[in-house]
Amino acid sequence: MLSDIISAGQILEMQEVKRNAPETEGEQEEKKVHRTKVFDVLSEDQLEVMMPIEKGLMVLLPVDGEFELWFYTENGLYQCYARVLDRYKSNNVYIAVMELTSNLRKHQRREYYRFSCALEMNSREMDEEEIKALQEKQLYFKSGLPVKQSTIVDISGGGLRFISTFNYNTDALLYCNFVLRTKGGMKEYQMAGKVLAVREVEGKPGSYEHRVQYLNMDVDEREEIIKYIFEQERKQRHKERSI
Repeated sequence: MLSDIISAGQILEMQEVKRNAPETEGEQEEKKVHRTKVFDVLSEDQLEVMMPIEKGLMVLLPVDGEFELWFYTENGLYQCYARVLDRYKSNNVYIAVMELTSNLRKHQRREYYRFSCALEMNSREMDEEEIKALQEKQLYFKSGLPVKQSTIVDISGGGLRFISTFNYNTDALLYCNFVLRTKGGMKEYQMAGKVLAVREVEGKPGSYEHRVQYLNMDVDEREEIIKYIFEQERKQRHKERSI
């Protein structure tokens, strides 16, 4: 039942589906993934979603447009297809009414929602002994080695993105250290990660963005980070409702 799984305020991602249409040079932009929120569940096959906002501009979803949807819930990620039935403005919120065109099913591949944040992090490149332990599916970190400070700007159960005034090479193996405020109090995390991509931040010479994937991560710690993200999302939704 849709209402048993999906509720107002939940994060969703959506990507337009082009049926039986050849790919063109502009197709890549059309297939962009948009992030927004559920506004309300109307029935077991219809829901309202807020129009996505990209770089401060509203993305107007086309009536009859078909989209693939991914819903981030406390019980995991769910996926379905839906088409836009109507769109309107309600209490200064621009809304699209969507009708499901497929069953809602639990989805396994797109596991991790990226949560925007600003968290302090220390990092350094791993040395030979640490890399050898990693190759043997173990985690071993030396203490007392010099680290560099940076800021995590989004985090997920699969990795993180950070901004720094220095840059690592792509494929570099890193030791990452940061602290999260959990229900049990402040907890320190020590992670091994692989740099997937590095780029200079546009308009900020000397600042670099790094995307990092966790390696050999403890299952319990991954779940803790996912729970932290959901808890922060709940707090954010509560603040928005109280304004």
